[in-house]
Amino acid sequence: MPAPTVLVTGASSGIGAETARLLLERGWRVFAAARRLEAMEPLAALGAEVMALDLSDEHSRRELAEQLTAKVGALDALVNNAGFGEVGPLETLSLDRARAIFEVNVFGLMGLTQQLLPAMRERGRGRIVNISSIAGRWVSPGSGWYGASKFALEALSDALRLELKAFGVNVVVVEPGVIATDFANVAAPSIEGALSCSTYGNMMRAVRKSWDAVYRGASQPLEVALTIERALTDPTPSARYLCGHQSASVIASRILPTRLWDSLIRIQMT
Repeated sequence: MPAPTVLVTGASSGIGAETARLLLERGWRVFAAARRLEAMEPLAALGAEVMALDLSDEHSRRELAEQLTAKVGALDALVNNAGFGEVGPLETLSLDRARAIFEVNVFGLMGLTQQLLPAMRERGRGRIVNISSIAGRWVSPGSGWYGASKFALEALSDALRLELKAFGVNVVVVEPGVIATDFANVAAPSIEGALSCSTYGNMMRAVRKSWDAVYRGASQPLEVALTIERALTDPTPSARYLCGHQSASVIASRILPTRLWDSLIRIQMT
């Protein structure tokens, strides 16, 4: 039997790189995609087929889909991992930056999925794993736009799961908690800008202090990669899988009354 095929986006570092590495070890034929080809050279050395992808660019998405179709026809699986975030109060973070977050985390992700879905659907089987976050279930001060993009991904995944079930394509959401990745470095410029705000600076300093404390217990990307592998291989996958440090907070946020939950968040972050 030929090796099952999977595309992992955002494979240049963190969760994406670890997932691609793990799936290679498990015998998958892995296509690893990201903007920075040079950062994926270690994966190429292990046997991954690395491909350029700027998720926010329609031409890049289409070109990648055409290359994959020529190579394998229909993929067995798609891991939508690529994404990014910026931090700041909703009043002050510019709409241009908010649109950039949505362009990658929502429209780019769905644009690529739309390109790859027809072959899966026509073949009658496949699996799509969308990497969300606990920020897709609850948000803290300063993370509104990033959380909104993940809330949107959760909704899209629910609709897609229902729409594709009859065609043999399963859609699964993985919701990592606090993971040791480059997210903090990527978001650092926007955090620094928020700290200088005369209105929200004190709040954002408290938020950063709280985040710094939480990140000291961050889980490693391998924990998420193992969960993604489970989401890809479970015969009857769950709709959602939680994993990583503080992921159980999603359960607490659903159980506790909103007023009490808000009070707990304000105590920690304001």
